This record gives sequence, C-alpha cells and structure tokens, in this order.
Amino acid sequence: MAVRLKIHEITKSFPGVKALRGVSMDVMEGEVLAVIGENGAGKSTLMKILAGVQPPDSGELRWNDKPVSFSNTAESQACGISLIHQELNLAGNLSLAANIFLGREPHRFGWIDERAMHKEAAKYLEQVGLNVSTKTLAGELSIGQQQQVEIAKALSCNAKVLIMDEPTSSLSSGEAEKLFRLIVQLRERGVSVVYISHRLGEVARLADRVEVLRDGANAGRLNKQEINHQAMVRLMVGRELSQYFPHQAHPLRDVRLKVENLVVAGRVSHPVSFEVRGGEIVGMAGLVGAGRTEVLEALLGVRTALAGKVTVDGKSYTLGNPKAAIHAGLALVPEDRRHQGLMTPMSVEENLVVVSSDQRSRFGWLDRRGDRAAAQSQVEGLKIKTPHLQQTAAFLSGGNQQKIVFGKWILNKPKVLLLDEPTRGVDIGAKQEIYSLMEKLASEGVAILFVSSEMEEVLGMADRALVMHEGRITGELSRSQLSEEAIMELAVGGVAAH
Repeated sequence: MAVRLKIHEITKSFPGVKALRGVSMDVMEGEVLAVIGENGAGKSTLMKILAGVQPPDSGELRWNDKPVSFSNTAESQACGISLIHQELNLAGNLSLAANIFLGREPHRFGWIDERAMHKEAAKYLEQVGLNVSTKTLAGELSIGQQQQVEIAKALSCNAKVLIMDEPTSSLSSGEAEKLFRLIVQLRERGVSVVYISHRLGEVARLADRVEVLRDGANAGRLNKQEINHQAMVRLMVGRELSQYFPHQAHPLRDVRLKVENLVVAGRVSHPVSFEVRGGEIVGMAGLVGAGRTEVLEALLGVRTALAGKVTVDGKSYTLGNPKAAIHAGLALVPEDRRHQGLMTPMSVEENLVVVSSDQRSRFGWLDRRGDRAAAQSQVEGLKIKTPHLQQTAAFLSGGNQQKIVFGKWILNKPKVLLLDEPTRGVDIGAKQEIYSLMEKLASEGVAILFVSSEMEEVLGMADRALVMHEGRITGELSRSQLSEEAIMELAVGGVAAH
C-alpha cells in the first residue's frame, strides 16, 4: 500500500502546554489506522491539525508525497480529509439532503437545485447502508443513523481519509456492529480510516495498524499481528498493568439503599426491588434498552416513578423530587456528562461547588472563599488537570470533566452514589483513577450502584451484579458467580445457572 498522508515532526503548543512534540506517522491507502493514547496525549490536537481546524507550529504534512498545508477545514476537505467529531454536527431541523450538501448545494439558474441535491444525497445514503428518505429531518434519526449521515456527507466531499473520533461512544451494540461493517466496506473501497477510540477491543478487531501517543509524542506502533490489549496498554501508560481493577471486598454495613416495587415511566414495566449495603459496590448489567438508566434516574427523581418506595438508611423520601433525593443522600453521575452532569460554559470551580455551596453559606450569603477552598481540594484530591479554577469546564478532556462530576457530588457527602456508565469515553488512565475513587468511597461506607455496558468493568469492580432484561431484574449474581456467560444468560432473559 502506498502512503496517502505523511505526518512528519508535527509540533503544537498552547499557553503553558506543549500538546504535540514532533509527532510522525503515515496513513496508508485503504487501511484502518487506530490512534490511541490517554486523554491529553495529543490525539485530538493532531486530528484538528489534519482537518484544518488549527495550524501546526512546525512540521510537515504530505499528501500523495506532495507538501500541503491547511488554513481552514474547507481546504482540508478539498484535499480529501474529513473529520467526524464525537459530538455530531448535523442540523436537526434540516433534511438529510440539506445536511449532506450544506454550504455546497447544487444550483441551477441561481436557485438551489432541490431535485439534484436529493438525488445525489440518496446515492451517498445508499453507500453507507441507510435506507431512509432524503427528506427526513436529521433530528428524527437515532445517533447511529446520524453518524451514517455524517459518513455520507464525508463521502460526498470525496473523502480519501476519514477520521473517526470515538465513533461508538453513543451507539448501541447493534448500531456499533453496523458501523464496523461499514468501516470494512470503506477500507475495501480504498478509503483510509483513522480510528480514535478508548475501547481497545474495537481497536484490536478493526485496526490494521496502531499508533500510540503519550504526552504529546510517539510512544510506539503495532502492526496487525502485534495488536493485543496488553501491548496497547503498555505503550499507552508506559508500564505493565498487573492489576487493572483495584477492587477488594470491604466490610459490609447496614442496608443504605432499599428499593421496593419501583415502577418507572418508560421501559421499566415491572416492579423492581433490591438493596445495596454501605461499603458495597453493586453492578447493574444488561443490554442497551433494558431499563437500567431509567431506574437510576427514577431514584434521583429526574424520571417519573409510577409506584414504589425507596429508603436511605431506613428513611423514605418523596419520589420524583430531586431535591428530596439529594437531601436524603443520593447522588447521580449521569451517562451524558456534557448535557446532564456539567454546566459546560461555567468554570471548574462553579461546577464543583454547585450542589454543596449552600452548606457553606452564612445568613443567606455565599461563602466565596469557602467555595474556592472546597473546589481546590477536589482538584488536588481527584488530580483534575486544569490550569486554574476559573477554566471553562467545556475545554477540559473527557476524563477531567468526569472527575468534576464526581467531585461535585463528593463535596455533598453522599450516602448512596449512582453511577451511569462512569468511564464512558475516558482513557485507560482516567478509568483506573475512577475505579480507585469508587474503592475509596466504598471503604468509607458509601453504597455504590453502577450501570456499565462494559462486561470487564462489571466483572472487575462489582461485589455482586443485578442483571436486567426488558424492564425487569432477571437475576442477581454474587461475586463468585460472576462470569460473562452468566451475565449474558440473564441479560437475554434466561435463568441464572446454579
């Protein structure tokens, strides 16, 4: 295979940060190149340079062995490079055809040629396997279908290098499978795919080669036959991970959370009952759509509970009332941290103290000095990488944003911590820090109930697991009973083996 895009000695600095330090790699014709590394390794900065979002400070890009430089995204796209962001950028109120050709609409006699635009759009939707009318509004599609539209848009620009940033982070397992098949088809057509993901299982499955970045520099590369979980982890963190999950059993205390016959509006159509003791970490497993998120949201009161009783330390609280749930001692780290867990336009300090600030207020006045000290304690204790407390939360990495969401609840001293996909979209180093934090809180007597779609996470961190299928708990597995086979049997509606 010939080299399609050559990246040579690229450097990039921001105030106080050297994001890239002489990074070099080749993108070959018709291959899947995975670029992996911890948050802050420089992956996103490099991809933005390739996409024309920002220029490098030094170094060279060569396209088909000719030097190129991009001052904007249009120049990068014209060359043949398209970047599909983790946060999709479709206009929900426009048709699929209008989204695909936005800013590049075909014209006839000075007017947009609607017929030609829809005809061309249909051709590209067919190429990505999306059987939907081109007149459909983008906002009516699922996340997986929207991603297919983004790929169709890239193909309409004659993309030869397609950069995918965490493409499966919001997809169901079925949607992810469709994406994998599409990537294979693109590779067979000669399109080069640069695949960025923290999900190393996906990387091992799809990648022809792996490039690893660490601290803004090349850390190593792996050819197809060398790609495995341990080799990737070793290059990413610079050491062997003899124990990936730090879990250990803690002395169990009295029942902290007791749920009796909870019926939730939405997918949970059957009464749900369970208990979580202080010091216990309970995993909630199941397939996407089983109703796990709905249960957690109902416990905090952000989703309607149609029936049931919930007590914390033996005291019940009013369901459907988030303030009452928080006052009772509950905290929820949601799956979608950007839209539900953070106020992204606000500062790190404001996000960290938003829940607990009233505890430090005096005579109705906010204690600014106390808030600042509390926020600083969380930044230091959780190792949140931020230049200062006033940094806008939106500009931090996913792992650091997730730590902020944890930190704001820890300041409120929760009795029960509800975690929905707590390590979604964060790197392997941040994952380990989150696991260690869960262990620390459990050792202090906090009851932890966590939802995870990563089987390894449930097996590695749970004292026991509750498994859901189509809105009901189909079984409970103790630590000694936990296995991938046992969980999957219950997740598809079967009966646990004894």
